[in-house]
Amino acid sequence: LSAMPVHYEDAGHGVVTVVIDRPQARNAVDRETSAALLEAFQRFEKDDAAKVAVLYGDGGCFCAGADLVAVAAGRGNRALPVDSGAPGPMGPTRLELSKPVIAAIEGHAVAGGLELAVWCDLRVCGETAVFGVFCRRWGVPLIDGGTVRLPRLIGESQAMDMILTGRPVDATEALRMGLANRVVPARTAREAAEEMAAAIASFPTTCMRSDRISARSQWGAPTLRDAMAQEFRLGAPALKECTEGAGRFARGAGRSGSFKDFQPKAKL
Repeated sequence: LSAMPVHYEDAGHGVVTVVIDRPQARNAVDRETSAALLEAFQRFEKDDAAKVAVLYGDGGCFCAGADLVAVAAGRGNRALPVDSGAPGPMGPTRLELSKPVIAAIEGHAVAGGLELAVWCDLRVCGETAVFGVFCRRWGVPLIDGGTVRLPRLIGESQAMDMILTGRPVDATEALRMGLANRVVPARTAREAAEEMAAAIASFPTTCMRSDRISARSQWGAPTLRDAMAQEFRLGAPALKECTEGAGRFARGAGRSGSFKDFQPKAKL
């Protein structure tokens, strides 16, 4: 058995990969793993060299949710109200990071594993990936963002289908729903996610982060005008990058929609 349930690995090109390593438990998250995931993403947030993170479950399963064996033994994840300031039961799910995270999903991302997946900005899935609210069978509620983030991603109707029935959703259907952003051959999700992360990390940082934060935070704006005012406020510091980028374009870079100047080996 692995001595450490979570690993923080440098994937190069400004990318780090956080790996859940509990294959004997299908990467289910117990109290120790929850704390380790929280620590890993707090480290990512503070790591100036890391621009994008990938979250991956080793051993052919992304994450089977909370470790119900640990719960039954009284060693389950801490579940405290949001107002308490405590972290989420799955670890990083109450963090609001300034940098993007991509989930690399092989196998099952179910119950709390689904909540981890929808906490991420993007999801790259192997073709045998399966999503689902499998905890429906055991009376375990979604209390770590699942009933909030899932409808925001795929709409209330499709989310309600998943939430109420608990049924499995395969990679093809997940892509159609918008739950998956990319579907790749089985056992290549980590490589594909790291390539995407490297491409994103190669872009001008200030602009990429401000656009991301605006898109994420606009849900709380009371009116469209407020959301657009916030967008401008967040984007204003990036105008210097915009000027520099326009100069590069004027000198011939990026013509005809080319991305070759941005990590030529990385794929979007």
